[in-house]
Amino acid sequence: MITRMILNLMFNILTIVVIITRSENSNSRDDEIDQLLKKINKPFLKSIKMQPSYVPQGSKNGSTNTQNQSMLTQLWTINGKCPKNSIPIRRTRREDILRRRSVEKYRKPGFNEDPGLSHEYAIIKVDGTFHGAKADINVWKPYIQTPKEFSLAQLWLTGGPNSELNSLEVGWQNDGYKTGCYNLDCPGFVPVNRAVVVGSIIKPVSTLRGKQYHITTTIWKDPHTGNWWLKLSENTVLGYWPSNLFKHLQYGANGIQWGGEIINFNDDSRHTTTKMGSGHFAEEGYKKASYFRNLEIIEEDDRFKLPEKGSSYVTKASCYNVRSSFDSRYGINFYYGGPGRNRNCP
Repeated sequence: MITRMILNLMFNILTIVVIITRSENSNSRDDEIDQLLKKINKPFLKSIKMQPSYVPQGSKNGSTNTQNQSMLTQLWTINGKCPKNSIPIRRTRREDILRRRSVEKYRKPGFNEDPGLSHEYAIIKVDGTFHGAKADINVWKPYIQTPKEFSLAQLWLTGGPNSELNSLEVGWQNDGYKTGCYNLDCPGFVPVNRAVVVGSIIKPVSTLRGKQYHITTTIWKDPHTGNWWLKLSENTVLGYWPSNLFKHLQYGANGIQWGGEIINFNDDSRHTTTKMGSGHFAEEGYKKASYFRNLEIIEEDDRFKLPEKGSSYVTKASCYNVRSSFDSRYGINFYYGGPGRNRNCP
């Protein structure tokens, strides 16, 4: 069984309308939706641990440049904030379920049944035994060809064999079709921050040849509780995944990946024009290509280290690519992305 806990900080969510043509047994369908809403919106834990018992030390990259860190836009705070010892949660609504093609597919990957699609990647990866990972992720708003496709930038921590894969995934996503089990629609992730709503808009975003913005994300395993914690920037703890959610990740991750992913529906038998990152190839560099900076890993000693013996993985280099490097200011870093369809990627 594959377990995917995906937490994305959305900066652009397009609403789509689904027309349901089946009219039979509508009362039964309404009952099913109501039961699903109760299950999703029911608190997962009665006792919430508000702070990690351990925070990794020894970051090799020092503090990140906070001037370039993107600020989360929290429109709901116009009318006030949550009181102390409480957290904001966006409840799943009936409309969220009805946007899906069916109730049965809600909170499940929505694309695997289509033989015409493909996932494409431009990533850096390392293998080993890990208790966490960190990166500065450049924030863009890439073009999406159709509402059913997406483009994302994130880090992955994976554990177990492919047949029983556990995966924690955190980053940003431009998604015309809110896919799979994301954000707080998944039972499991426990938010603890009263100022940040998971799934919120990220503003501002980077511009071509203009100012660049990034988010700093850290995931680490608490050695005392086994819970996996998530931190945004250097000081904002968002929440945690309880260790008992996972068969394999409760013992640690065996792989880390950083980079971009798109989904290609091959409309008209041609490659999609959905962009990855900024939509520019890695070799175009700063202010044109999207970047990841200050890559770090946490191994079994629960301290930050620079990753060693990493490798790149690119699905179609003529469509999207990646180039890594190292320097004293940004540590291990890379540019990635591309425009999708072009004369070399028909």
